[in-house]
Amino acid sequence: MIEVRSVSVLVLVLAVSAACCLGFGFVLQQSAAQKAPLGDFLSLRLLFDLARVPRWLGGIGLMVAGMALGAIALGHGEISLVEPLLATNLLFALALSRRQTKQPLGRQGWAGLLLLAGGVTAFLVAGEPRGGTALGDPLRHWLIIGGMVGLALLLTTYAKRSRLSSGPVLLSLAAGLLYGVQDALTRVSGDRFAEGGLVELLTGWQPYAVLVIGVTGLVLVQSAFETASLRLSLPALTAAQPLAGIICGVGFLGDRLRTDAGALAGEAAGLAAVVAGIVLLGLHPAMPQGTPARERVRVLQPQ
Repeated sequence: MIEVRSVSVLVLVLAVSAACCLGFGFVLQQSAAQKAPLGDFLSLRLLFDLARVPRWLGGIGLMVAGMALGAIALGHGEISLVEPLLATNLLFALALSRRQTKQPLGRQGWAGLLLLAGGVTAFLVAGEPRGGTALGDPLRHWLIIGGMVGLALLLTTYAKRSRLSSGPVLLSLAAGLLYGVQDALTRVSGDRFAEGGLVELLTGWQPYAVLVIGVTGLVLVQSAFETASLRLSLPALTAAQPLAGIICGVGFLGDRLRTDAGALAGEAAGLAAVVAGIVLLGLHPAMPQGTPARERVRVLQPQ
C-alpha cells in the first residue's frame, strides 16, 4: 500500500509539473505565433520563421520539458491517470496570463478552476485508473489510432476552408487528438525500452510515429495560435488531448476503469466538468486576445 501511494504521488507531481511547463509554454508560443506571416498557415515554414523568435523558443523549451516530464509520468502511471492531470495546464496558462493582463480571477475564473480541479478529482476517484496488460489485438490497436488520426485529418481539412472563423478551434481539436495518440505511443515506446533497451525501442515503429505526430501537431497548434487568440485555441486543445489519451489507454493499452453504473456516472460527470472548466477558463478575460488575425486577412485571400 505504501509503495502504491508513493508511486501515485510521484505520478501526481510529475504530471502537474508537466502541466505547468506546458501551460507557460503555450502562452509564450501564442504571443509569438500571432505575429507570424499568415502566408505560413499550415506550413513547415511557420516553424522555421518562429524559430527566429526567442520568446517562441522559450515556449518550445518549456513544452519539451513538459513532454519529457509527462513521458516519465506515463512510465510510472496509467495514461488514464496522467491525461486528466495534464489538462490542468490551462490553470498555469491562466496564471501567467493574469500576471500579464492584470485581470482579477472573478466568479468565472473561480468557477472554471473548481470545475476543472473537481472534475479531474471526480474522474480519478470514480474510475480508479489502474494498469493492465496491453491488448494484443492489432486490429483494435489500428482502428483506434486510425480513427483518431482520420478525425484529426478531417478537422484539419475543414479548418483550411475557414481559417479565421472556426478554423483555429478545429485545428486545436485536431492537435489535441494527435497529442493524445502521441502520449499513448510514448507509453508504448517506454515499455519497449524497459523490456529490451535501445535496440528494442529503435526497431519498433512507435518512436518514429511519436516524432511525426509531434511535428504535425506542432504545426497545427502554431497555425491555430497564429490565427486566433489563446482563449479560442487553447481550450479545444486542452479538452481533446485527455479524451483521446483515455480512449487509447482503455482501448488498447490495457488501462482499466471501474465500469459499474455509479462509477460510469461519476467518470462521465467528471469529464463533463473538466470540459466545462476548460471552456470557462479559456474564455476568461485574463486570457490574452492578441492581435485580430482578420486585420491580416488579405494575405490569405486567393489571388
